[in-house]
Amino acid sequence: MSGRLNGKVALITGGGTGLGAAFAKAFVEEGAKVVITGRRREPLEKVANGLPEGSVLVVQGDVSDVESAKAMVDATISFGGKIDVLVNNAGIDPAGTVTDIPIEQWKQIIDINLTGPFLMMRAAIPHMAEIGGGSIINIASLAAVRNIPAMPAYSASKSGLIGLTNAVALDYGPQNIRCNIVAPGPIRTEMLEHSMSGLADSLNTDITGALNAMTRFIPLRRPALPDEVSGAVVFLASDESKFITGTTIMVDGGACVVDPCGAAVSSAGVNWGNG
Repeated sequence: MSGRLNGKVALITGGGTGLGAAFAKAFVEEGAKVVITGRRREPLEKVANGLPEGSVLVVQGDVSDVESAKAMVDATISFGGKIDVLVNNAGIDPAGTVTDIPIEQWKQIIDINLTGPFLMMRAAIPHMAEIGGGSIINIASLAAVRNIPAMPAYSASKSGLIGLTNAVALDYGPQNIRCNIVAPGPIRTEMLEHSMSGLADSLNTDITGALNAMTRFIPLRRPALPDEVSGAVVFLASDESKFITGTTIMVDGGACVVDPCGAAVSSAGVNWGNG
């Protein structure tokens, strides 16, 4: 532990599994007091029980509900006396094209992935302004800039989150409130493994085989582990990044630089343009 977040109080949504759980562990190791929230209490309690006593508060809540968002921020202030850092990590990723996704499912994805961060920031920003500033880190996705087939709602929600983040950075920078994006590529979480079950079946392989197939054109040739995203989030939460706002940090193993057509050609053992 280097104490990069000593004295800071952070609220992490979606803190019971995957990335959120990894963020909570990294924040506590760096000296922060952390509130983790989510709709299910059991996974939140499991994360908290694995961390030092008194370092983590569990708050059950729904980011898409106005009163719940406010209650989560209020609980953070009661726990730590302030809120220095907000990490908007909660999200869902059901599939469905524009013509076949149920309307209610579209609304749910937008409510949780985009309106949720809006409500959390709306609740937290006045308190950050009172203490002279803060850092907001919104977790987007590679899908915000590179679309995934049959996932328009997810891609739209994450693209919208980048626009919302930039607007907050612009409007609240004068109050020393920074707002940035971390956009992961494929991360080996329970959510991704669940999404890969269909690919595994079609390739007659297991989840690891499906993930290997999915990431074969990424420069680093593998999905990340949750801990490998935490460093970027800790950096943006810390004073090391105090002159960074309105920025998107891609944590994608280089996926966003790949031309999939060229990668497909090179995977066959030839160079582009060779007869």
